[in-house]
Amino acid sequence: MNKKLTVFLHVAFWAFMFLSPLTYMRGTGVTLVRYLMNCLSPMLMMIVFYLNYLWLTPKYFVAGKHRYYLLVNTVLVVCFGLFLHYWMSYAHELFEGVPAPARQFTFVDAVFFVLRDIINLAIFATMGTAIVLALRWQRNEDARLEAEAARTEAELRNLRSQINPHFLLNTLNNIYALTAIDQERAQDAILQLSKLLRHVLYNNQDVEVNLQDEAQFLENYVNLMKIRFSGNVDVTFKYEPPATPVRVVPLIGVSLVENAFKHGISPTEPSFIHVRIAVEGSQVICDIENSNHPKTDKDHSGHGIGLQQVQHRLDLSYPDRYEWTHGVSEDGKIYKSTIKLNV
Repeated sequence: MNKKLTVFLHVAFWAFMFLSPLTYMRGTGVTLVRYLMNCLSPMLMMIVFYLNYLWLTPKYFVAGKHRYYLLVNTVLVVCFGLFLHYWMSYAHELFEGVPAPARQFTFVDAVFFVLRDIINLAIFATMGTAIVLALRWQRNEDARLEAEAARTEAELRNLRSQINPHFLLNTLNNIYALTAIDQERAQDAILQLSKLLRHVLYNNQDVEVNLQDEAQFLENYVNLMKIRFSGNVDVTFKYEPPATPVRVVPLIGVSLVENAFKHGISPTEPSFIHVRIAVEGSQVICDIENSNHPKTDKDHSGHGIGLQQVQHRLDLSYPDRYEWTHGVSEDGKIYKSTIKLNV
């Protein structure tokens, strides 16, 4: 809470406490002297509260000196409780020159009233301590959340810096292989690469980008990859634009598309890669399905770095707001990966 609101709440609460004696004073008994005598109870409660709020809790309880804290509070509330009982018993005669109201208290009655006053004072001491501890916990929690947000942002920046070289290396390898086959197609591939790099350089630094721009980036990448392969590879890309603009974290899907081309293409057998991006309700869906032609045990290219980055970025960017299912079909011929983002 801001300082003005805090001061207002303190003043309002104690104004209520000091006006409370008027609720049980009746008839001719309502005099200024009697009102002030009855104000001693909220006055002692306020003293106990602020002694704990401003001094005892920060100096002793928070510092771990619980024995000193309990000792001082015990002496404080017991002494105030006894003083309040005798004050209410003899103040009328002291200030008004008349005996206290005609009530005969037994020893048990006196003990009961003293214990009641002590418990009331102890409650206010506990309130002061509880508020201090709650405020300290809130400050620590705010600091922790701020540090967590800074760490998350640093990790996302680090992941983005890792994605760019990883993606660029794979693409350059593809163009290098293409130059030995068809120079004209290699030039077309370089043009496609320039479009991709424009997206990486200008959009990848943003926290979120338009889904349409991200879909266009993936489509350019798919077109670039298609140049390498012959007609026995069925590659499709389908984008279903939403009715209203949607923003997503950039470059999450590119590693999945890379993985599809890496493991979904066979030089000898018919292969396919189908990519679909759509918005259904409040979910953005990236659905990638490809034929499964796993690498041999001797091929360690990639080491699964791309998929690890996808998982990490999803955890950081969409905590508890995404669903990622991926795996091979029962017959081992199809690999499917589906990401659903709640945006």
